[in-house]
Amino acid sequence: MHHTSGLPERRNRHPDEAHRDESVTIAVTDGNGCVAYWSREAQELLGYTPAEIIGSPLAELFSTDGTTFRHRDGSLLETRAHLSPLLGATQQQGFLVTIVPSPETGKLQDLMWWMLEQQSPSLSIYDREGRLLWANEATRQAVGFGQGEVRGRRLTEFIQGSAFEEAERRILRVVETGEPEYTELFVALPRETRAHAWAVDVFPLKDGNGRVHAVGVVGNDYSEQYHSRERLALLNEARTRIGASLDVTGTAQELVDVTVRVSRFADFVSVDLLDEVFHGALPGPGPHTGPIALRRAAHGGTAPLPPDAVLGVGAIHTHPPSSPIARCQATGRPVLHGIKDPDIVRWLAEDAVQAAYADAFGTHSLLAVPIRARGLILGAALFLRHSSSPDPFGPDDRTVIEDLVARVAVCLDNARRFTRERGIALALQRSLLPRGPTAHPTVETASRYVPAGGSAGVGGDWFDVIPLPGARVGLVVGDVVGHGISASATMGRLRTAVRTLADIDLPPDELLTHLDDIVTHSGLPQDIDDDQDTSEIPGDVGATCLYAVYDPISGTCSLARAGHPPPILVGPDGTARVIDLPAGPPLGLGSLPFEAAEIALPEGSLLALFTDGLIESRHHDIDEGNRSLCQALARPEPSLEAVCDTVLEVQHPEVDADDVALLLMRARTLGPESLASWDLSSDPATVAEARRRACERLTAWGLEDAAFVTELVVSELFTNAIRYATGPIRLRLIKDRTLTCEVSDGSSTSPHLRRARLSDEGGRGLLLVAQLTERWGTRYTGTGKTIWAEQLIQAM
Repeated sequence: MHHTSGLPERRNRHPDEAHRDESVTIAVTDGNGCVAYWSREAQELLGYTPAEIIGSPLAELFSTDGTTFRHRDGSLLETRAHLSPLLGATQQQGFLVTIVPSPETGKLQDLMWWMLEQQSPSLSIYDREGRLLWANEATRQAVGFGQGEVRGRRLTEFIQGSAFEEAERRILRVVETGEPEYTELFVALPRETRAHAWAVDVFPLKDGNGRVHAVGVVGNDYSEQYHSRERLALLNEARTRIGASLDVTGTAQELVDVTVRVSRFADFVSVDLLDEVFHGALPGPGPHTGPIALRRAAHGGTAPLPPDAVLGVGAIHTHPPSSPIARCQATGRPVLHGIKDPDIVRWLAEDAVQAAYADAFGTHSLLAVPIRARGLILGAALFLRHSSSPDPFGPDDRTVIEDLVARVAVCLDNARRFTRERGIALALQRSLLPRGPTAHPTVETASRYVPAGGSAGVGGDWFDVIPLPGARVGLVVGDVVGHGISASATMGRLRTAVRTLADIDLPPDELLTHLDDIVTHSGLPQDIDDDQDTSEIPGDVGATCLYAVYDPISGTCSLARAGHPPPILVGPDGTARVIDLPAGPPLGLGSLPFEAAEIALPEGSLLALFTDGLIESRHHDIDEGNRSLCQALARPEPSLEAVCDTVLEVQHPEVDADDVALLLMRARTLGPESLASWDLSSDPATVAEARRRACERLTAWGLEDAAFVTELVVSELFTNAIRYATGPIRLRLIKDRTLTCEVSDGSSTSPHLRRARLSDEGGRGLLLVAQLTERWGTRYTGTGKTIWAEQLIQAM
């Protein structure tokens, strides 16, 4: 601390002493060295208010060594104090206390000033009313105004825009709350040609008492980091959005949506593919040179697309060799150009469609990227930027979009393979499912099959209608878990197995037992491929099945199910109910029994068999699905086909739901006019009576031409029953589309067809029956067996 007597003299000083010109009076003491006056500058510098310090000894404000001031918070200040005596007429009255920054402090202040002024971040200070006090060089260059032009003005008075209005509201809010705020802006300042990304910190400038005197604003241009983040976000968005659809055009449209509507990476994107890709085939090996014809898979833009300037989706366009699309296909590398490049000018002169689009929207930059998978070129994607996006495509954009298109290429190849597999599965399924209603004299049928995803999908649900001997009919509905070729192939094998078992006339519970054995012992599951033996059913196919046999003579239906939903019966009065049928395990578990039930089917009643996709939904439980289905089936409709349509409309409105198979049957009974039956004794003399009664019935039916064969069949079957079986013996004739002759007895022993030797006296009867009739066979009942033979009678 320096003491000076009298007023300081003006003299030439060392440059370091120039800081004394900046001395500030902070206090006045009385004659006792106590503070009598305390200036505002002293309060701001040392933190004491006048009330706290006036009357206190001045020495208490200095450090122990008496060289520097001590702040109210205990910290020491890098300043020097000067005491100038204030003299009265006769004695010293007090001291005038001033401070002068040290040369080192002055230099530090200069350095700090230069740092703030020359910092690349935008720095500015606003007063409590939101008016600019100071802005550094970076800020002044960005806004395009000098310090004097903007000092004292609000932010919105020299820069307009909603982003700056929000920034001004934040400045005033920080003044009120004293709490800092952070925001991110993407705006173009007056001197900038394009929008930049700014990270903006708004913070209060407080004194030692915590009072806000001004607000500081720091803006960092992080455009590079922003664009890097946007590119990473684009790739991340692509991972979640692209590839969800196993459809070629759908996948291409997902690429368009991500790069145009989601990320605004481009103002227009088109995806053009070789025609083979749409049909599931791989294109030939490249390179593809010269003009190349591609089909438009998808396109989209930020602005409405004029129809006369854009190819329609599905349209084929031949790209000339000068086209960037053709060139990227020939080289296998991306092509990046400005619209004024000579190569692009030449291309647009040859391609009127592309030229019309470029003119309509002011295209200035383009990027063409080949779509490559499995080492083959599938097509190309073209990205355009218009005048609304001033930044042209750059090398970083090319790198990012190459990665994105490489991912899309994998998804497109998966979609292509799925298209191929779906085509095979559809052809397989169409060849296996019944085509239209099955004509039968005793039943009317109608059916529907809807795979998951509508016509685009292929599932494992199936149904069949099987004509059986004795005017009976077999009805089957099954469900194989999964979709595609594997499910369709397994469905076809199960259908073949059921038909084979139905041909030997097994009752429903026994048929399901044999079907379960076939599935259980068919080996381990395998993926379907070109080298697989498709004659075997995978061991855990996850299949269910319902099999029913309707007998129009007795008016009854025998049913059994293997893990399948029970059918619904609608009576002639319109009352619908779910049939109480033992569930049984799904196919493939093995060693578990199946149980059949028999119900009466009155004339005109409706039986509905279906798969679980018709009653299961994420919106309700199975019981509610069954109730809704009963109501739909009970609606009065003019035909079974109309009933099918109503059921699907009510029960299956979502095309992306599970597969659905629906089989409806309206029962008809066989009247006495088509049936003749006799119980006869086992006396050999009864054979002649049996032949006579059969001939009389044929004459009544007008089938005299069938009498010779029928007499032979009756003789052979009746004689075998007398010789090898036990009574009672029943002869029955059934006339529908065929003439069926049945002989039933109480034995379970079945006759066998054999070739008799020349010396044998017998053994030729069944051989003659097999030769003269359309087909013959044996079925077993609870009381014995029935041997039957059929003759065609349509041409008689």
